[in-house]
Amino acid sequence: MAQYSAVLDGMFVAFADPTRRAVIQRLGRGPASVGDLAKDAPMTLPSFMKHVRVLESNGLIRTAKSGRVRTCELNRERFALVEDWLAEQRRIWSDRTDRLEKFVTNPEEKK
Repeated sequence: MAQYSAVLDGMFVAFADPTRRAVIQRLGRGPASVGDLAKDAPMTLPSFMKHVRVLESNGLIRTAKSGRVRTCELNRERFALVEDWLAEQRRIWSDRTDRLEKFVTNPEEKK
């Protein structure tokens, strides 16, 4: 469980930065070179590469180098961890709100 939590923590840290979210959003349309991804970022290429490394180290993207070009693509399977966690949170909160609704709408059960 602690390892699962550490993996999710790293993923949410990666999601916390707007530059990394923009990279993920762009890669949702398909693979792209680091140069193409960095064009829209308001920073130097070495600074941008730090963001790429965070995404890659947390398993959200994969990179491959061919000659001088490094291409990035989403690791879509990794997003299943976040989807599973969010689904569990949704279920927990739905159950809680269902119980609250019963409590509020059934005054005879309050006694």
